[in-house]
Amino acid sequence: MEFVGVLVLILVLTMLAGHFATRVGIPAVVGELLVGIIIGPGVLSIVKNSDIISTFSEIGVIILMFLAGLESDLGLLKKYARPALIVAGIGVVFPVVIVGGVSLLFGVSLMEALFIGVIFSATSVSISVEVLKEYQTLNTKEGATILGAAVVDDILGVLLLGVMISLTASQNTSATGNSNLGWLVLYQVLFFIGVYVISKWIAPYLMNLASQLYVTASRPVMAMVICLGMAWLSNLAGLSGAIGAFFAGIAISMSVSDDEIGKAIEPIGYAVFIPVFFVSVGLSVSFGQFFNDLVLIIVFTVLAVLTKLYGCGLGAKLSGFDKKSSRVIGAGMISRGEMALITLQIGFAEHLLSSSYYSALVLTIVLVTVIAPFILKIAIRRKRAVF
Repeated sequence: MEFVGVLVLILVLTMLAGHFATRVGIPAVVGELLVGIIIGPGVLSIVKNSDIISTFSEIGVIILMFLAGLESDLGLLKKYARPALIVAGIGVVFPVVIVGGVSLLFGVSLMEALFIGVIFSATSVSISVEVLKEYQTLNTKEGATILGAAVVDDILGVLLLGVMISLTASQNTSATGNSNLGWLVLYQVLFFIGVYVISKWIAPYLMNLASQLYVTASRPVMAMVICLGMAWLSNLAGLSGAIGAFFAGIAISMSVSDDEIGKAIEPIGYAVFIPVFFVSVGLSVSFGQFFNDLVLIIVFTVLAVLTKLYGCGLGAKLSGFDKKSSRVIGAGMISRGEMALITLQIGFAEHLLSSSYYSALVLTIVLVTVIAPFILKIAIRRKRAVF
């Protein structure tokens, strides 16, 4: 029952924080992230991360990305697939080269520097999606490019991580499965073949079947089965569950013509799971070594923001977007969130990084995640401004 009390506290505080953040012109998600920092180990230490909070958080990401897929315009996603590839490609190269290169100045080894670059190549579009939805920008050419680029970005990040783990696997005879790059690529190819099959045939059949069942909310329940199932398959393929959930949303949007699913699932996500996800990011912050690592944190935070803002912005500009649209796309790719934290945790477990840099990198990721919505909001407002 202890978790029930914690959940009540999280829901009350995130609701109030979101309200007051919106009142003063700040994206609601920033208020929710700050709640996690304040009640977590970093400040008051009222709430600490636990397995059940992590589970609720993971479900929150899955539902958030499922809703993004559900609301996405498939035609726009297809139309802007090429820009998404260019944006993602440059958006991965910039952090790996620049952040990785600067890491060497702090005395880390070459392998650690490369891994730090890979960590900051990851994009967590979940938080950007929330801001895009808040400002009605999700179903635009910029929103479609951000979503598409985030998917490609995730795949590239996982492949880079797989390469690094494979390079160290030869010294670890117990390294099997996804530590082998060949298997990793095969799993991901099979996953995307599965996505096509599910979207084309299985999802429509299951949704039609659900319509014939004499069960309350049978179609929303079937939609959640497809969402969670595809998220699970995505994890099996070594990708973020958020990717599978996103494609599940697209598959459902192709199978149903009304908005019943979104109206049924959205309250579930925003009433419980999504607030826990945003708070859990803040719970990762610890200020124990803050002053010792201050220079490193500042440098990495600035570089993490700039490499995505200008790297992905350059990719957008090369793809034909104007300056303001390119800035929105670059800003939408800044957030690192759970993807960077997951990459950090996996690499740390595989001994790609020493413990002395772990806390500083966690704090940097959280700082970038908190800053990102502000930059995206400013970019959207500048694009909308008429002079």
